[in-house]
Amino acid sequence: MARQTPRAPGPRVPVYVISVAAELTGLHPQTLRTYDRIGLVSPGRTGGGGRRYSLHDIELLREVAELTSSGIGLEGVRRILELEHQVAALRARNAELKDRAEVLQAALDTAVGALRDRRPNLPVLRSTVVSPFDER
Repeated sequence: MARQTPRAPGPRVPVYVISVAAELTGLHPQTLRTYDRIGLVSPGRTGGGGRRYSLHDIELLREVAELTSSGIGLEGVRRILELEHQVAALRARNAELKDRAEVLQAALDTAVGALRDRRPNLPVLRSTVVSPFDER
């Protein structure tokens, strides 16, 4: 039987207890509890209610610490994090739409090619109907 190598947890798997998370971020455990209470950084929970921080949570805590140390209040930090999340979601959606546009353009090109074989005056149709879509 082949022996499996243990895999490291993914970036969102909650594994660190609060004391370790505090040490990794340089923040006091009570600060982490406050951030959790106000919903700024909410770690996973065990069945008994203990906090477990993921690598993603640790990175987020470090970002919060950097922002607050530069003088930004917690509400400002919250807004910055929300905006960063929105930007990431918009970038992902933009990538999806670009992919879809490429698929549609390829289908349109195929259809135009098939029509060109059947209709000798297709260039007039293409310049009227398709050209506006080429300017993306």
